[in-house]
Amino acid sequence: MSYDSIYEQRKSIEQVEESSSFAPKFDENGLIPVITTDYISGEVLMQGFMNREALYKTLELGQAVYFSRSRKVLWHKGKTSGLYQIVQEIRIDDDQDCIWLRVDVQGGASCHVGYRSCFYRSIPFGKNFNKDSVDLSFEESKKVFDPTEVYKDAPNPTIL
Repeated sequence: MSYDSIYEQRKSIEQVEESSSFAPKFDENGLIPVITTDYISGEVLMQGFMNREALYKTLELGQAVYFSRSRKVLWHKGKTSGLYQIVQEIRIDDDQDCIWLRVDVQGGASCHVGYRSCFYRSIPFGKNFNKDSVDLSFEESKKVFDPTEVYKDAPNPTIL
């Protein structure tokens, strides 16, 4: 069975928004954005992308599988680090162009930099906004793990 067989063709707004038809909208690159949060706390852990195969594998395994845009390969979260994301719930938005994963994080972290969340810095705004210079603030003071120990000599996925 092909992983494409589970995705229905998008035929109407009513079908997409008001039916039980699973018709996700992948972008021109074949990707759909994914927001991943902690199942218990609701904390945003990361934002990633899935292609058709990654979404299928996530449904099949019950563990988060993404598509790495930098490496252009499927990325089974935790396969290298042991920091698996065990899926507790999957939701899709109203027009089916965004996935929300609620996960139980194995090992306590989701960020390849070593922090619990990929969203470990905040951006000043409003009365704290400086029009001349923006300095990010660290909201997590300590890393959960040392990336050099966990990933050893694996290439960093961040692209400059």
